[in-house]
Amino acid sequence: MIHFWKYQGAGNDFIMIDDRDATFDINDHEKVAFLCHRRFGVGGDGLILIRLKEGYDFEMVYFNADGHVGTMCGNGGRCAVRFAHTLGLFDTTTSFWAADGAHEATLDEQQLVHLKMNPPGEIEVNADHYFMDTGSPHYVRFEKDLDNFDCVTEGKAIRYNERFAEEGTNVNFAQVTGSQSLSVRTYERGVEDETYACGTGVTACAIAANIEHGMESPIQIKVLGGDLAVGFKKVAEKKYTDIILTGPATPVFKAEIEI
Repeated sequence: MIHFWKYQGAGNDFIMIDDRDATFDINDHEKVAFLCHRRFGVGGDGLILIRLKEGYDFEMVYFNADGHVGTMCGNGGRCAVRFAHTLGLFDTTTSFWAADGAHEATLDEQQLVHLKMNPPGEIEVNADHYFMDTGSPHYVRFEKDLDNFDCVTEGKAIRYNERFAEEGTNVNFAQVTGSQSLSVRTYERGVEDETYACGTGVTACAIAANIEHGMESPIQIKVLGGDLAVGFKKVAEKKYTDIILTGPATPVFKAEIEI
C-alpha cells in the first residue's frame, strides 16, 4: 500500500511520496510509470520522493512520467518545497538537494514558493533558437502566435531530431506579450507531450528573452496552467546569478493505492 499526495504547480502535477525511510525502490521503473499513467494509475507529469539528506532539510528525487529518474524539475521542486513544509521539515526558508545539486527556497504568506535555480552553463545562441541547461536541457524558440501553434508536432520533431534523439531535450516556444512578459508552451521529454507548465523551461525562456529582447527582470510568464515569474541578475554577457522561479504549489488530494 503506497500512501501519496497529489500536488500541482501551475498545472504541472506530481505524485508526492514521503520516503524518509528510503523504502521506495527507485529502480522499479514500471511501478513509477504505472503510478504516473493517466488511465491506469494515479496520473502525473512526474513522481517525487522526499528523502533525508545530511546537511540539508531534505532531498528531492524526481522521476519522469516514463518511470526513470529525471533531471531537475522547477515546478516539481516548488511542489516538493510545499510538501516538505507540510511534513514539518522547515519553517519558511529551506535548503534541499536535487538532481542538479543544492537549492534554496522560501515559502511566503500567500503560499507562493520562491525557488532559487542554478545558473545555466554555456548558453548557445543560434540563428533561430537558444539552447541551455537550467537544471534540465532546454531548446527555446520565439514564435509570433502561440494560440494557433502546434506545440506537440513541432516540439516532438525537435526532441527527436538528429541532435537530440538519444538524450532528449525539452522544447519551449515563447511569445513576447509585453515589455516584461512572455507566453510559453513546452513539449517535455520523459512526458513526451505538451505539459501545462515547465519551471526549468520558463527559466530558460526568461534568460533567452533577456538576451534577444533585452527584457528586464522580473519577467512574468503565462503558461497553460497559470502564471509564473522569473527573476535574475545579469552579471556578464550570457552570465546570470540569483535566478528565482516563483509560483504557486497547491495540494490537490492525498490517498493510498495498492500496488
